[in-house]
Parts: sequence; C-alpha cells; structure tokens
Amino acid sequence: MIRKIVTIDEEKCNGCGLCVTACHEGALAIIDGKAKLISESYCDGLGNCLPECPTGAITIEEKEAADFDEEAVKKNMAQLNLNTPHLHSGCPGSRARVINRATEEKPAAAAEKKEFSRPESQLGQWPCQIRLVPANAPYFNNAHLLIAADCTAYAYANIHEDFIKNKITLIGCPKLDDTDYSQKLAQILGSNNIKSITVLRMEVPCCGGIVNAVKNAMVMSGNMVPWSVVTIGTDGSIIDN
Repeated sequence: MIRKIVTIDEEKCNGCGLCVTACHEGALAIIDGKAKLISESYCDGLGNCLPECPTGAITIEEKEAADFDEEAVKKNMAQLNLNTPHLHSGCPGSRARVINRATEEKPAAAAEKKEFSRPESQLGQWPCQIRLVPANAPYFNNAHLLIAADCTAYAYANIHEDFIKNKITLIGCPKLDDTDYSQKLAQILGSNNIKSITVLRMEVPCCGGIVNAVKNAMVMSGNMVPWSVVTIGTDGSIIDN
C-alpha cells in the first residue's frame, strides 16, 4: 500500500541513536554504526524520530510500504522486553538514566583506593549534552534545570555542589556545536513541567548564545518558567549573579 514511512539517508546519519530512543515502536536500530529501519511494518509513519535527528538524516516519505502492524510491534517489544523503549534502546551513550546518589553503592575496588581524595559527583542523570538528551526523559518532569556552557565546569571549581546538585544538568557550547539549541530546549519545556532554569555561562561573548537559546525556547514552547543567569569569569570567579 502507499503510506507515509521513515526514510534514512545513511550518508548523513552519524549513528548517535537519538532516533532509536525516540521511536516507541522499536522500528529503528543502530546497525554497523548507522540507523536502520528494522521492519516497515513496525513504523507508524508519525515521525517521532524526526526532531531528534541532529543531522537531518531522517525524512517521512509517502511510498509503497508494508502495512503498519500494531500486533507485530507489541510482539517485537515484548520479545525485547522494552516496556519503555525510549529509555532502553539505541546508542548506549544516549540512553537516559537517573543517577541516585543516595543509594548507589561504590565498587569495592574503588572504595579500597586511597590514592585520591575527591568530592562526590552531583550529576543526577545521563546523558547531559543538550543534543543527546531525550526530550521525553522522565527525569525532566518537575525538574529544576541547570543549562551550563561547557567551559564553566573547568573554570568554576565547586560547580557540582554550588550548581549541579539537585538539578538536571544540560551542557553545550553554542560556538563549537555550531547549532541553535532553541528547538531542543523548547521540546523539553513543552513536554515537561520544568520548575526553574539556571543558566551558567562564561563571560565570553559567544556564551550569549546559550542564554538566547533559553529565551527563545521559552517563547517557542509558551512555557515561561522562573529563570536566572550566572556568569563565570575566565579566572573562575562569579562576576554576575
């Protein structure tokens, strides 16, 4: 039959796996480093994967394809034991994970090592890169967000205790990523009940891009949440709060 179905340009695909985590039917998989459609009958043609693709490798085309088979999808998902596929499929580096600092046990080998004395990480989830986080990850609901420029973690020594603790952390660099985060952040704001946003930027001009992205995302999503901007100097000091 003629119907809408996803088509993947493998030359554009970078194998990040974000489309796989976004597909609720288990229709996609990363094979030999590229996203591939496992079965036409698994794809409903709605395109939940489209906005997650950072390279524009996925399109929806109307063409001859097998019928969407909901029963086959259910059997496939049951076989894979994927009750929440967007959390358990795709590239391992992109799989959403909540990190419970209160209950996680340290490996015995690590506990025995005394060579290093270091503070505990306060990162509460994975992944944390803006381009990699699934917009529908459950840790976003009722979350206080920290949206931080990459360099702040190196410039400000106590970032974990002072900023990351008790927040969901997203990081990025608008200059090096050469992208506008507005759309991705708008998806997160539009799909979740975000309580507040703290933007942590460096004093350098290019970091203004991450602030503008947050402003644009709130306007695009229609979700104007309480937010603040903290500026870190290149010497590691807080110069504007």
